[in-house]
Amino acid sequence: MNYLMLGANRIMNKVKEGIRKFWSDESGMGTVEVILIIVVLIGLVIVFKQQIAGIVEDVFKAIREDTRVITN
Repeated sequence: MNYLMLGANRIMNKVKEGIRKFWSDESGMGTVEVILIIVVLIGLVIVFKQQIAGIVEDVFKAIREDTRVITN
């Protein structure tokens, strides 16, 4: 019975060690941060869609007017 308990303790120690390694591993944090930044940017675009469209339209309008002045 003692040998059975020693084997179970060894297995539990290995499981605990694996859980600690998994919990402290931060190799995927860069990916999570990039995904969160993209989600925030998409949210901002959705919220300010009309304002962004207005700014882009004004910029293209100015570019068209400037190119007409140069070509004429």
